[in-house]
Amino acid sequence: MIIAVCNQKGGVGKTTTAINLGAGLAQAGAGKILLIDFDPQANTTTGLGMNKNRLSLSVYDFLAGRALAEVVQPTQIPELYLVPATISLCGAEIELIEEEEREFKLRSRLESELEGFQLVIIDTPPSLGILTVNALVASNLVIIPIQAEFYALEGLVDFLNTLNLIKDRINPDLDILGILLTMADYRTKIAYDVEHEIRERFQELVFHTVIHRNVRLAEAPSYGSPIQLYAPNSVGAYCYNQLAQEVRERIRGKYGKEERAGERVISPDTPEVGI
Repeated sequence: MIIAVCNQKGGVGKTTTAINLGAGLAQAGAGKILLIDFDPQANTTTGLGMNKNRLSLSVYDFLAGRALAEVVQPTQIPELYLVPATISLCGAEIELIEEEEREFKLRSRLESELEGFQLVIIDTPPSLGILTVNALVASNLVIIPIQAEFYALEGLVDFLNTLNLIKDRINPDLDILGILLTMADYRTKIAYDVEHEIRERFQELVFHTVIHRNVRLAEAPSYGSPIQLYAPNSVGAYCYNQLAQEVRERIRGKYGKEERAGERVISPDTPEVGI
């Protein structure tokens, strides 16, 4: 199972969600979880305590043909692994433009390399460029974080139109796992209004879990730790642990039995999984 955490709008909590959802799933016993930092800004990489300037191999090298096992890095959380990013990923974005079937590059590299990983989470750039399209073509499911603010719906509708185009033309297996409200500050009326409007419009597509605005969540990346390690008793840790549980339930509900990370076809013979 491959999940892209994606929204064309920046500052909505994509990286925070990728890191802390991955950590929550790993801690909950969901098996080996692989995070792929597919953003040249490399915030997922630094948010997990790695110095992007000292890495000898990154996701760029994986795209160029290096084996996944050479690139994967362990993290502080057992069962959570990272394919890190560096600024060299900007070069991949330029190089892909001239390749045939460029939208399928990440998918083709992952197809035979994911043995042993139960679930893959891809953190994407805040744009709809070739890297984001690659992530969506490689994925089965999408989580769409949106900030509980006035302009949230406007950007969401545009992004959903893009997803429909990719599903219709390139990746018919792509589906939305859920829309995730982030940075909700219920001391303000706008947070209630946005949540009400989004739930009324998109109904069951919206996760029940809401990520509350939380100081500890904002601090954790500067310490290179998921919230579950930095502040395990914080509201932020509670929210992302709840999200991890809801993601597991939605995957079960959607597929009955979960795919392994490298498989794209649901089979009635797929073994039961611990997620």
